[in-house]
Amino acid sequence: MGHKGKCPMCGKPAIVEYRPFCSRRCSDLDLQKWLSNSYAVPGEPVSPEALPPEDGE
Repeated sequence: MGHKGKCPMCGKPAIVEYRPFCSRRCSDLDLQKWLSNSYAVPGEPVSPEALPPEDGE
């Protein structure tokens, strides 16, 4: 397997099979961060009135 770049989770060389990660473990750790809302895009706060209505309202 070839290496290209570094794993964004641990810094080890990335493996093509799991690119951009070095292993399934680091890939799964990144997915867990996305699923638990650990990653966020910065932006201006939005007032509740500006949000679209939720289903059923």
